[in-house]
Amino acid sequence: MLTMDEKFTVLDPGAVAVKDGKIVAVGSPSDVAARFAARTRYDATGKILMPGLVNAHTHAAMSLLRGIADDLPLDRWLKEFIFPAEAKNVSPDFVYQGTLLAALEMIRGGTTTFADMYYFMSDAARAVDKAGLRAVMGETFIDFPVPDHKDLPETLKFMEGFVAKWKNHPRITPAVAPHAIYTTSTETLTAARDFAHKSNIPILIHVAETCKEVAEARQKWGKSSVLQLASIGFFDPSRDGRKVPILANHAVCVDERDRALLKQYGVAVSHNPESNMKLSSGTAPVTEFEREGVLWALGTDGPAGSNNDVSMFDAMDFAGKLAKATAMDPTVLPAREIVAAATRDGARALGLESKIGALEVGKQADIIAIDTRRAHMQPFEDPFSAIVYSANDADVTDVWVDGRPLLAGGVARTLNEAEVLQTAVKWRARVRASLAPPKSDPAKKP
Repeated sequence: MLTMDEKFTVLDPGAVAVKDGKIVAVGSPSDVAARFAARTRYDATGKILMPGLVNAHTHAAMSLLRGIADDLPLDRWLKEFIFPAEAKNVSPDFVYQGTLLAALEMIRGGTTTFADMYYFMSDAARAVDKAGLRAVMGETFIDFPVPDHKDLPETLKFMEGFVAKWKNHPRITPAVAPHAIYTTSTETLTAARDFAHKSNIPILIHVAETCKEVAEARQKWGKSSVLQLASIGFFDPSRDGRKVPILANHAVCVDERDRALLKQYGVAVSHNPESNMKLSSGTAPVTEFEREGVLWALGTDGPAGSNNDVSMFDAMDFAGKLAKATAMDPTVLPAREIVAAATRDGARALGLESKIGALEVGKQADIIAIDTRRAHMQPFEDPFSAIVYSANDADVTDVWVDGRPLLAGGVARTLNEAEVLQTAVKWRARVRASLAPPKSDPAKKP
């Protein structure tokens, strides 16, 4: 059992007792059994038990756009393929069904909590609720018409209803999600900040995703992306001194001054190694984050093509190897720090550290079981190394959120897997048809 507490305590063997969705005891099997009589038991012999994984950045509904464009830089991928495909296809049903597909993948891969940025987020929340997952759900603020709002007033009106409906849900946290400094004006950014302060909800934003973005920011404002956000007060606490969680996604091109500002304001970073590699965006300085005390978590980014899956096991594996290759130092970013980024530090980044991220008394029972009796896992010495460098999604056999089984013995319990997959295939046909060039009319002369 990897408790993921501050001491990285490993119990071998270990036991956990759960009542009413919360952890009430953690310790040796004999100690826990002496204190509690269980109505049901789960035998985890041969498995690793650990907290559910936290995916700190994704765009879940984009699973229905998986692979429509690959091998392109970020700006071309967005402008030539993603934005047009979204304009023609994104609807409440698209978002609901796409989020269900991503939720199924996440459940199978041991992710129990994720941070999402997209449109029609109330419909995405319906999917999360059905799946039984936990999520921080950010409605996108952006300065051009999108499927669910045309301008800032409409965005703010949407947010009022979204927050009113979901804010008190036990597993769903509404958030504001201004897309990025290059797609949102200062007015939009400060409006998003003010709404977050008023509603006491998190802020999710793409920051310094590429060095091109930062170069353009310097050309426009004479400042880096981080410094420009700081200069307009985007990171400031509310007028009464309250601070909301702020998560800067990517933070690839951030220098020492930028990192100092992130630390100063308590802004967390979501590191998305596979997306940054696939789009050739660069490598986030995670070893510097670790050394300088900048809180960082792990994410997959969206599954449409910036990354083509939402596997946190892949994210952990790539994060470790990319950091070592970049630093030319095999000692940087040891495995247990990577597991921390994918669990307790992800919880901290999302403002959920009091609820999840570790197997500790009083926290919600978000737990996963990983079968180690596999050829690619045995033998192993260090369980953290085994999780980061050997395990994969298929090794996850059981998943609980609030003590409720979402995956049991490899079988999805909250979602109809065949139905979700069948619907996804139908949506792919619709997306493909929407992107096909119009057929020419042979009756018309050129």
